[in-house]
Amino acid sequence: MSSNYDKYPAVSLHQGSIWKGWESCLSRIRQEMSSLTHGRKVVVVECYTGVLHNDLKKGLTGLGYQDFLGEKNWLKEESEILALTNPDVTDDQVFGYMTTLRMEDFICRDKVACLRQQIEDTRSGVVVLCGSGASLVWPEPDLLIYADMARWEIQLRMRKGLVQGLGVDDSALDFSYQYKRGYFVDWRVCDRLKTELISRIDFFLDTNQSGLPRLMTREDWLAALELTSRRPFRVVPYFDPGPWGGQWMKEVCDLDRHQENFAWCFDCVPEENSLMFEVDGMTFETPAINLVLFQSMNLLGNEIVRRFGAEFPIRFDLLDTMGGGNLSFQVHPSKEYIREKFGMTYTQDESYYLLDAREGASVFLGLREGIRKEQMIADLRRSANGDEAFEVEAYVNRWPARKHDHFLIPSGTVHCSGRNSMVLEISSTPYIFTFKMWDWGRMGLDGKPRPINVEHAVEVINWDKVAPIVQKEQINRIEPLAEGEGWREERTGLHPDEPLETRRHWFTGPVAHDTDGTVNVLNLVEGREAVVSSPDGYFEPFVVHYAETFIIPAAVGPYVISPIGVDADQPHATIKAFVRSE
Repeated sequence: MSSNYDKYPAVSLHQGSIWKGWESCLSRIRQEMSSLTHGRKVVVVECYTGVLHNDLKKGLTGLGYQDFLGEKNWLKEESEILALTNPDVTDDQVFGYMTTLRMEDFICRDKVACLRQQIEDTRSGVVVLCGSGASLVWPEPDLLIYADMARWEIQLRMRKGLVQGLGVDDSALDFSYQYKRGYFVDWRVCDRLKTELISRIDFFLDTNQSGLPRLMTREDWLAALELTSRRPFRVVPYFDPGPWGGQWMKEVCDLDRHQENFAWCFDCVPEENSLMFEVDGMTFETPAINLVLFQSMNLLGNEIVRRFGAEFPIRFDLLDTMGGGNLSFQVHPSKEYIREKFGMTYTQDESYYLLDAREGASVFLGLREGIRKEQMIADLRRSANGDEAFEVEAYVNRWPARKHDHFLIPSGTVHCSGRNSMVLEISSTPYIFTFKMWDWGRMGLDGKPRPINVEHAVEVINWDKVAPIVQKEQINRIEPLAEGEGWREERTGLHPDEPLETRRHWFTGPVAHDTDGTVNVLNLVEGREAVVSSPDGYFEPFVVHYAETFIIPAAVGPYVISPIGVDADQPHATIKAFVRSE
């Protein structure tokens, strides 16, 4: 049967407008400016990092601007910004520290004073200020446009050397360094400013597709977020190859068969995924993090906002090793370590749910009994130096893995998925904090060794996680909870040390759920198609397909999932994750 996986899910809006292309966008902008009667008109285009400024300069020529002023006119010199951000960026190849800097820290007061005087002296015509921090230079413009950018598109542009960091030209550096600067500094700074500007923005500009912008008014954009926060939805998934990648997703998700492999599908990482709005066939792409920032209570619920702030605490992604290789041997930091070293308030506790597995598939999890800690550390260091291969199975348990198995991986547990598996990874969100200890001697896709983090890893390994404990506490902890006509509910985890709870429902008929005031994340792990409906008509029916991850905002309350389609009479199953109450 052919794939029915939806790679481009969109939230359908019944009202509002989207303008597409420069001609259409400029027509709407000029309409807004037509009521201005004074001589000089100042248009500020505040930019997220990754936006192509030359595209904006060229596209906005239709405004007939007299001056187009870029961020070099107000940002501090690169040397100053490097010194300012170095404590957060650090010298580490992968890890930094979550910054507390704000956009104001990047602004040069002397430059701004000169620029303001220059604008004051301009008596007529249109002046455009375009770039990150532009809104701080001229706080009360005639028009404020926010040029936004999804973080996944930023990463694609980073890999091509097309963009630079906030006030720093790092475009020629390795992708890992560019990403690190974005993750720990630039994106945090830009998000803080965006939340401060929200009440003053006139238009949002979708700049994800070079040369083909989309425009929405702030009112329509906010209304779209509010609608999304009260109904089931999916973010736009993205797929990426990797040195261990497999072939399963090509078929199930209908991906490019000419690609060598696909390793990851990020299908619920609002930090990086996009959210797509659709009006009368016209689409507008916005970073999914905007929903988290501006509809926190509806999306997450009061308790999660209290505990985590405006952060989405659950991540679902797919890891494909079918016909590929083992994942890197790794471990995640403890809560104390990640707080002290990286400024994060919670860590990456996770689990592997097996969507599929071939004969002989396995998961490496926990330590063998009787190993010598000092010897293992010495062997890890030797392998990191390239002296010899690390013999994983001399120290680590290898467990057979079958379809619908669930392996629980609290922080500190050494682990990795083996080849010929299709893993749904369910975890807390700080996904960058993976300490790789051994990568099977292979190179990354760029032909360079992948970063190894042995010294971080040995500080956080839980040496008590040995075979008997792992087998008892972390593999297939399936507990029947309830059943009714055509359904049964099971608790599958997670470990008591982890903040998430997971429930699996098997069903051939309708199953009643309730968010109980907290966001739910689900995946259809068995069955071709199902529909999510509201018992009281609160939202429109929402169709999901096999392997798709979908989000039920806290504000939804009760909802029902039912099998539909050609195999509606066959067993279906969902796995659901939510944050446990404290």
